Amino acid sequence: MTLVTGIRDRRLDGAPTRAQSIAFGASGFPIQLMSQTFSAFVVYFYVAHLGVPAAWVAVAMIAHGILNALLNPVVGALSDRLRTPWGRRVPWIGLGIVPLVVAFALIWMPPALPVGGLIAWFIVIVAVYDVAFVVVVLNVSALFPEIFRTTAERASGNVPRQIFGILGMVLGTAIAPVIYGSLGWPAMALILGAVCLGVLVWSFAGGMVERSSAAASSSADAGMPWRDQLRYTFANRAFVPYVLGSLMVQTSVAIIIAAIPFYVRYSLRAAEGDASILLGAIFVAAIPSIVGWSWFVRRTSPRTAVLVGVAIFGVAVLCFLWPSSVLGAALVGLAVGVGVGGLLQLLEIMLGQIIDDDAARTGHQREGVYFGVNGFVVRGSVVLQAIVAAWVLTASGFDASLGDAQPSSVDGAVRIMLAVVPLGFTALAWLCFWLYPIRTPDAVAAA
Repeated sequence: MTLVTGIRDRRLDGAPTRAQSIAFGASGFPIQLMSQTFSAFVVYFYVAHLGVPAAWVAVAMIAHGILNALLNPVVGALSDRLRTPWGRRVPWIGLGIVPLVVAFALIWMPPALPVGGLIAWFIVIVAVYDVAFVVVVLNVSALFPEIFRTTAERASGNVPRQIFGILGMVLGTAIAPVIYGSLGWPAMALILGAVCLGVLVWSFAGGMVERSSAAASSSADAGMPWRDQLRYTFANRAFVPYVLGSLMVQTSVAIIIAAIPFYVRYSLRAAEGDASILLGAIFVAAIPSIVGWSWFVRRTSPRTAVLVGVAIFGVAVLCFLWPSSVLGAALVGLAVGVGVGGLLQLLEIMLGQIIDDDAARTGHQREGVYFGVNGFVVRGSVVLQAIVAAWVLTASGFDASLGDAQPSSVDGAVRIMLAVVPLGFTALAWLCFWLYPIRTPDAVAAA
């Protein structure tokens, strides 16, 4: 049996092995590395280093967000309905890995072009990146509630995935400034791209496995019309507050990540590379907190754990208003990291609970649609982040050509963007999760 046929014929009937759980969890590393590097530095790279006006970058980011959002439900529905000897999810993942990594690297390697050419390059390359990212990430995410079947299993099984994910965030947002600061942006793209490719191949070969029961039960899903899929999804009383709360949380995190390079340089007056200290503090604190959040959700419920996590995150973020040094900001980052760890660990567990509830009520296994529609809504965070960043920087009088000699108004505006605006979105998220109706550990018990 060749490696290819071995991967094709694998099916999971019982609990995943430890090796499968770790290999599946490893997918979080390259996914978060690419995603967070893009979120943290693409605006900074094109505005501060390439000199593209912030408003033009905002327009391009809005186009990127719209395309990504539209792709999610379409790919999710197609994935649920696909029938191949490889399964529903595995073919998408295998075909998407190489295009995803190549497109990611090219984002940071534009040729010498005028402003209009740079915007065109950005739009085209990011469109390819969007398609490949949705194809790979949505199908990996749809495998999670299929492989791990209860809240307790998901709480334990999600720990390696989120730890790998945080390590990817650290490399993507804390180490990336060190690499591009010393070797340049193209070298950063090639190094991170090579790392992503290697880990994705390992994760695909060792952890991407589908259940035999899913193949047997999925024939019913193929008969559900697209209109009915959307109707049942948005009629789910648990999904609507969840997805709106998730949008608010993701917007808060996206704004924070995008604002930190500006905060370090123009508010704290520190070197660009010091952004790695601040970002590293957030993610280093998040790693051990994931284990604590896993323990907490197993003894309470996804709803209770998420409410506590969002509250901790919001209070901690507000403290970014006051530091005047990188050390002070890093201490705030440690507190923020505890909240971030909770959000990373808990949101997919809650969505898995919603999918279980839907399956119990309708008899359909629709992981792809739920993750796709969730992705459609949550991708609005990219648009909101771009609008906030462009509005704040423009209103403050920011001018990339001035270098470090920015007007004093930039400091205050950046602090508001980093602390006050995310707090507002976090408060809205807490309200949404308060309305979440499933209050037991597992959805079937509440149905």
